[in-house]
Amino acid sequence: MRLLTVMVAVSVAFGQVGQSNDPEPALQQAIQLHQAGDFTKAIPLYRAYLKVRPNSPDALTNLGAALAHEGKYSEAIAEYSKALKLQPKSPQALANLGIAYYKTGQISQARGEFRLARELMPANQQITFLLADCELRLGDYKAAIAILEPLEKTLAEDQGFDYLFGTALIRDQQTDRGLTWIDRILRRGDSAEARLLLGTTKLDAHDYGAAREDLEKAVQLNPKLPEAHGYLGLALAGIGDAEGAAKAFQTELTLDPFSFVANFQLGVMASAEQRNADARKLFERSLALRPGDAGARYQIATLDLADGKVEKARIALEALVKESPSFTPAHIGLATVYFRLQRRQDGDRERAIVGQLNAEAQAAETKKK
Repeated sequence: MRLLTVMVAVSVAFGQVGQSNDPEPALQQAIQLHQAGDFTKAIPLYRAYLKVRPNSPDALTNLGAALAHEGKYSEAIAEYSKALKLQPKSPQALANLGIAYYKTGQISQARGEFRLARELMPANQQITFLLADCELRLGDYKAAIAILEPLEKTLAEDQGFDYLFGTALIRDQQTDRGLTWIDRILRRGDSAEARLLLGTTKLDAHDYGAAREDLEKAVQLNPKLPEAHGYLGLALAGIGDAEGAAKAFQTELTLDPFSFVANFQLGVMASAEQRNADARKLFERSLALRPGDAGARYQIATLDLADGKVEKARIALEALVKESPSFTPAHIGLATVYFRLQRRQDGDRERAIVGQLNAEAQAAETKKK
């Protein structure tokens, strides 16, 4: 689910200029056209006003909103940024800038703007939902839960809330609690959203066949549901249907070029087929979507190693195991690097760490059963 209603509040609070070359008529006409939805004609009038009054944060914000409505998000971002330099705590400009970043897949930047906007508008439900959705897309499920949990009592039975909160709980592997929210959604009838949540729950349990059934139903009910094709691809990959998985990931990218799951998994497939240049582009895009993601950083390091950039791979993998000491693949890669560099003692140490981590993972899995 995406909550993308642009928060456009056209301002009329401009002082009268009172000069012969008074730009006020152009501004008032721009506002009228803006309110009527004629953004193409409003834009040049806002620009004309700003030539005379370049330091009007309200006019800059309105121009940004009109540009965003026309799909000119880069230009809109520039205008919102100018407005915020003049008025750093403008909730309207912060919210609209966040939405422009969100629309262009710059989720990390969007999150920062929504956090600032939420401090100024703590009761604004749209900003809260958008911020929570950013946290979900960036993989910080606990942060999304922390944002949404205080609203559990007041917004229970709100369809948008139920889906966001249920998604955060399921992806944080709070399965039992998450199923409660899935049940709430199902009480309204079968839906693509409920099927997606059920499918991701079964994916977490490695029940790929059952997950595929739910996820196929999800895309049947809503072929454009964000992330549904991506998670269907994971289920198909889990049952060994590589061709079907690739098609699902490609479909997801067609619907959402900023899907982390689809970009990353297609990168894995390209890497396995030794299409290293394609894989690198996909992993770099994945890393841009989720800055700092351990999996994407590891994959790029393995490509560096494959390309003979051993020292570059070493630096990246040493940083990764320092930040994520329980990330087994990074230790495996680092062991390979050390042996390649004739650093046998260091390689043996990393190999021993891998054995310890594998033993701990196996013990945890046995305990679950």
